Amino acid sequence: MNSSHPSIHPVEAPPLTLIYEPRVRMKDIQGMPGTPGGLALRFFQFLFAILALYVMVSTSDFTSVTAFCYLVAAVILQSLWSLSLAIVDIYALLVKRCLRNSWIVSLFAIGDGITSTLTFAAACASAGITVLIGNDLGKCAQYYCARFGTATFMAFISWFAVSFSFLFNMWSLASQ
Repeated sequence: MNSSHPSIHPVEAPPLTLIYEPRVRMKDIQGMPGTPGGLALRFFQFLFAILALYVMVSTSDFTSVTAFCYLVAAVILQSLWSLSLAIVDIYALLVKRCLRNSWIVSLFAIGDGITSTLTFAAACASAGITVLIGNDLGKCAQYYCARFGTATFMAFISWFAVSFSFLFNMWSLASQ
């Protein structure tokens, strides 16, 4: 009778070798620099900053209020920053390069932090002055108050998009 008998065959342990395995990087999440989502965020930042600039400049008396001049300066800076980083994102997408260099991501994060702070402060100041002129003093023509409010709203939307870019840049920096 040929019956099989279970038996235990000892297995030798593999030799201990220290193998360096590189750290596993996080996948590119849409919204990070060099991704189509990051380019879309830059496009929306630029678009809403330009719209806020256009609406504010289209009024004739925005220069009489310092907060509105500050809003114009902040959205000009925001639009230039977003346009330059959109060009960098387009280049990275065309040549299929990853923007994971810590110096580049640090620069993006610092720039986004500064521009988002300036845009948010300018939008808040403009919103406060718009409410003061329109509701409290009652000295604003209906046409200009609507434009001031629209420009302020566009600046807030631009700030919102910059905030997401800032968070994604910080996330990318922390994952390196």
